[in-house]
Amino acid sequence: MLRALLFCIALLCPLALVAQESDPVPAVLIADELFITNDRTLVARGNVEAFQGSTRITATEISYDRQTGALTITGPITLQDGEGITILGSAAELDTSLQTGLLTSARMVLNQQLQLSAVQLQRVNSRYSQLYKTTVSSCKVCDDGRPPLWEIRAKRVVHDKEERQLYFDGAQFRVLNIPILYLPQLRLPDPTVERATGFLIPSLRTTSELDTGIKIPYFIELAEDRDLTVTPYLSANTRTLELRYRQAFVRGRIEFNGAISRDDIRPGEIRGYVFGAGAFDLKNDFRLNFDVEITSDDAYLSNYSFSGKDRLDSALTISRARRDEFISGSVIAFKSLRDADVNAELPTIVADGIYEARFFPQAMGGELRLDVNGHNHYRYSDDDIVGRDVGRFSTEVDWLRSWTLAQGLRSEVVLGAAADLFNITQDSTVPQNQTQLSPHARVAFRYPMARTTAGGVSELLEPIVQFAWTGGNRLNIPNEESTRVEFDGGNLISLSRFPEPDRRERGRATALGINWARFNPNGYDTSLTLGQVLRDEADEAFTVTSGLTGTTSNYLIAGQVKSQDDWSITARTLFDDGFDFSKAEIRGNYIHNRGSLSGSYVWLTQDAVEERPDSIAEVALRGAYRVNKYWTTSANWRYDIALDRAANLGMGLTYNNECVSVNFAVSRDYATSRSLAPSTTLGLSIGLRGFSARKGTETYTRTCGK
Repeated sequence: MLRALLFCIALLCPLALVAQESDPVPAVLIADELFITNDRTLVARGNVEAFQGSTRITATEISYDRQTGALTITGPITLQDGEGITILGSAAELDTSLQTGLLTSARMVLNQQLQLSAVQLQRVNSRYSQLYKTTVSSCKVCDDGRPPLWEIRAKRVVHDKEERQLYFDGAQFRVLNIPILYLPQLRLPDPTVERATGFLIPSLRTTSELDTGIKIPYFIELAEDRDLTVTPYLSANTRTLELRYRQAFVRGRIEFNGAISRDDIRPGEIRGYVFGAGAFDLKNDFRLNFDVEITSDDAYLSNYSFSGKDRLDSALTISRARRDEFISGSVIAFKSLRDADVNAELPTIVADGIYEARFFPQAMGGELRLDVNGHNHYRYSDDDIVGRDVGRFSTEVDWLRSWTLAQGLRSEVVLGAAADLFNITQDSTVPQNQTQLSPHARVAFRYPMARTTAGGVSELLEPIVQFAWTGGNRLNIPNEESTRVEFDGGNLISLSRFPEPDRRERGRATALGINWARFNPNGYDTSLTLGQVLRDEADEAFTVTSGLTGTTSNYLIAGQVKSQDDWSITARTLFDDGFDFSKAEIRGNYIHNRGSLSGSYVWLTQDAVEERPDSIAEVALRGAYRVNKYWTTSANWRYDIALDRAANLGMGLTYNNECVSVNFAVSRDYATSRSLAPSTTLGLSIGLRGFSARKGTETYTRTCGK
């Protein structure tokens, strides 16, 4: 073989010199047999390969005419032009650069996804390929005479390699060989393009409120760093224009979604919404985040299925997180879409500032923590009490130190104090300015016991006890920030279980708990937490369902069981000595190679203080199952047990193969709000594969079996 290669190079010096005159990269020819005919034609025969730059061609025979500089190639021919273009043909005539010429009975494959079959293919330089009498499809074409699922037939197709575009003349779209649509001119991106101006996958949508309509998204590439998607949505009851704008920056990105509508739900009105979000990296490790949420009316988002939110928030946050320091400042504007809420009487403008730092003094040892917290919320109402505005400034300093005592007993001591300043306006029932000082201390003991069995199973048992004290008296201030209290394993060992400093637990309290965990590398991992809090005096600020009323709290039980790969179950509950439950929650998740299933159950007893006049009991399920490599089903269901009726129900069916993607979904929402009516929505979208840079066709490729 080496001898044949050296002989080939020696004989092909003229070919290489000719190529060098027009291209800096010489052409190279390799074959099993090489000879020169009487008319000085160089013939390469048997496993012939020719190279020129990134172009590689294999054939049965190649003849080189020195006088004309032409290559006559006998097939079957395979031409590789870079990584994404493969051309097959029966015969060809090319120049020595292998970039210009003619191929007959040609087939071009782009990115291993889209194939273009033509009677004749003409290559022009290294940029253009013109195909005549062409059939284009990404479906698998069998030799049994059956037509592909879909195809585009055209008189001529031009592929622009540089712009990565396909131009069709006289295009006809066919489904199972049945003409569906005729387009005199058509332009589509080739499969290597990730972003290109043009139409995206249209979708059909039918709702009980808006009737049957169609969405036709059009993507506009404004520049490499920004784009705009315009989606007209037309039905018998609405004329809607949806918009999405995205832009990337060197240190961040933004995205805005919105729509404007005229419909029969609210005749004569212009309806719309805008949702936007962005994130930027600033100097000195600071980060800026913002989001905007605006809607014209309370029902618009639900009518068009843009969002299921019933409370909007627009926020601006600047923050920095370092190992021993955290800084954050934010402003949030809220708007409730609930019927029972009056926005003027809600704290709709909220501002927060946080500074947290920790130090490690050598003289006293341990850790010193500083927490500075500022909060302010504003109501638009000027009425007394219901228009109350509150400002708060809090500072807390804590010293922490831990020791390991005899027999492995761990102890932790916390000493500190907190100071709070309140400014309350538009409430004649309380003084405007009030201050409080709250010294506190706590001592916690943990006794972790661990063991590992011969089978590699690890177990941990850790009893915990904490003695805590907080001094000072509660001020006569309204409860604005700590209206919802959750007693769980995360705050069992805490000085205060109220979420914000406008309420602090006072007096002496003892927390008892035990943690147990078992880790099996070949089986299940299990964890369990038990806890209870004992006090000298009851705290009336705790609600009934918080589990913390009285001098003895409810029993807390929280646990989790999970396998190494497939499933997990997490549960938490609170109950008293009479086994009366105030809260219960269980969540499960199962993941398999053919599908997934997740579910939850939540139960809350009635609590007037938490604005819950009736008990809540709800179960929710969501799952997906892959029937085979083409079909996938999905469903979701949420049922209100307290009201004995479904809250929503949805089902979906997806079909994917190498050339088409079909998605069908139906959902039913059983709304109880006066501004929303129960509605049913059906959606259908059909996408043609082969015009996207995303691959995955091997997973869905069909076979040509009978």
